[in-house]
Amino acid sequence: MTTAIILFAHGARDPEWAAPIRRIQSAIRERAPALAVDLAFLEFMTPDLRACAAGLIAGGARRIVVQPMFIAQGGHLKKELPALVESLRSTWPDVEFLLDRAIGEDDGVIAAMAEAALCRTGATLA
Repeated sequence: MTTAIILFAHGARDPEWAAPIRRIQSAIRERAPALAVDLAFLEFMTPDLRACAAGLIAGGARRIVVQPMFIAQGGHLKKELPALVESLRSTWPDVEFLLDRAIGEDDGVIAAMAEAALCRTGATLA
């Protein structure tokens, strides 16, 4: 079964906003070159989730992990994203769609953000 990842972000009117997400995509591709990893956006930017999923499925993906690139579970992740993923499941019932939690809730991400914030003050973690 071919697995792919969609890094799902909010999107913004300024195209430079997506630069850090693109850097994450590049880092994943460097570490796992055989894994398909694409970006999708809720609004303002393209592709949206449906178009991104369609492209991955056309490329052979049969298992797609949707990874929300949000700091925490807010309204978009509690209401809108689950509905979007259910729509994908209805459209492509032969494809497995997995919806992960907000990346910012991961302990490793929290620790990395704390370390980065402390480093900017000249302090270090105990």
